[in-house]
This record gives sequence, C-alpha cells and structure tokens, in this order.
Amino acid sequence: MPIIMMIVKDSSYAKSINALEQIVARSGRPLVICPEGQRPDVGDGKFDIIEVPETVDCLQCVLSIIPLQLLSYHVACAKNLNVDQPRNLAKSVTVE
Repeated sequence: MPIIMMIVKDSSYAKSINALEQIVARSGRPLVICPEGQRPDVGDGKFDIIEVPETVDCLQCVLSIIPLQLLSYHVACAKNLNVDQPRNLAKSVTVE
C-alpha cells in the first residue's frame, strides 16, 4: 500500500514522527514530503524524501502540498481521466 506523508515542524510534528517510526518498524517504505534540511531521523532512513523549500511557518503547508497536486495530476493523466472535469464535481460545488 503506498504511503505518502507530509511532515512539517508544527503542532503535529511529534505525532507525524511517531507514525513514521511505526510505518518503518513494520517494513513500510513511505514517501515523505518535508522542508529542506528537516529530513526526519527515523530508523535507517529507509524511505524516500521529497524536499520542498523552507519558508515561514504559516506558508509551509501550502508549499508542501504542491508535490501532492502534481502527483494527483499525473496519476489522473496516466489513467486517461479528464483532470478538468472530475467526477461528481457538480455535487460538491453546487450551492442553492
């Protein structure tokens, strides 16, 4: 099962590191998205890292989400899905 984690130094950092330790202990190999220079020191480092530029705390999560958006786009394209007309879009944005 693919596991993608976004780890930033905020109020959820300790819980995120704990979850990463649990995944690595169970022979999981997650993909971790984190700011440059903040690579988690967990286990033997047997996980892949995508580093994003470090910025101020209030913008770090916004910047860290970009790799996930690109992943979603490329997976949809690989599955020949129309990224401009996702299923059920009308149900989620229609306001009466």
